[in-house]
Amino acid sequence: MKSITIKGSKRESVGKSSTKALRNAGKVPCVLYGGEQPLHFAADEIEFKNLVYTPNVYTALIELESGEKLNAVLQDIQFHPVSDKILHVDFYQLFSDKEVTMNIPVRLDGVSPGVRNGGVLRFPNRTLKVKALPDNLPDFITVDISKLKIGDKVFVTAAQNDAYTILHPDNTVIAQVRMSRAVVVADEEEEEEEAAAETPEASNE
Repeated sequence: MKSITIKGSKRESVGKSSTKALRNAGKVPCVLYGGEQPLHFAADEIEFKNLVYTPNVYTALIELESGEKLNAVLQDIQFHPVSDKILHVDFYQLFSDKEVTMNIPVRLDGVSPGVRNGGVLRFPNRTLKVKALPDNLPDFITVDISKLKIGDKVFVTAAQNDAYTILHPDNTVIAQVRMSRAVVVADEEEEEEEAAAETPEASNE
């Protein structure tokens, strides 16, 4: 999985006044969990642009002024309810021998023949929760839909991989092709027309 570098500095004080001062200076207070003890640090808000405002998923390389470098994943983020500015970020430290759980985006590959024939593609699970060692985390999971006809579904079992574990029941639907309302109406009208054609006209007496 690709990584985004976040450059920051350790926080000497974690009180409300110092936190407010950080935000006024355009910095975001952060906490890194998962190590021997939580690590408090701060980084410029612009550092999070490529990590937060993207549909992709990345790990983070946290570089501190002391020269310390720590691998992590984004665990939680808080936004201001009005301005949408980032208020706080929690990270979880990664270790090469310890599995981690992340939501990985799903990409659909191919063109469904069911869609070409007028069906509607539903994509209810655009991300999948995956557990893996950090080096085995994929950037995305590719699912082939090139054989999906109207009424067909593709389940998470089609996305299984030895490198990671998908934490969803086997009957979880990733995508399916359903008959569109327009097709249903057209079929009903066609059936009505055929029925009318087969019915003999009543004779006038």
